[in-house]
Amino acid sequence: MIHTKRNWLPFAFVSSFLVVGIPYWSIPYNKVTLPYTLMGPALFAVPFVALMVHAYGGASFWSAVHIVGASVPAAVLARVIVETVKDPTSHNLWPFEIIIALFVGYPCALAGAFAGSVVAKRIGTRNDGIRS
Repeated sequence: MIHTKRNWLPFAFVSSFLVVGIPYWSIPYNKVTLPYTLMGPALFAVPFVALMVHAYGGASFWSAVHIVGASVPAAVLARVIVETVKDPTSHNLWPFEIIIALFVGYPCALAGAFAGSVVAKRIGTRNDGIRS
């Protein structure tokens, strides 16, 4: 099987999206307080996935940051969509929810991709996943 950026980036996004989203979606709406609700053990998946996908050649630095970092606001947006269909008045301030999630997800992905750069230099992996 050929491992290219196209194979790993969707997996990185979906895995982070689900690991962050499932615990977040299970919290009742009246108990959600962003950003604190997002900041739990599941959030450690974001820097870990960014580290892995960048360090082992699955994505460039900025691709890892943008794709994996976008998984957190995407999980929030998924909740907004589902709950707005049920009750159109439930998420009146949804743009702020997305912005808050951006400020949670992107720094985590940035830290993970940076650590992935360090690991890639240490193990000698080029950007295409081949060891130097």
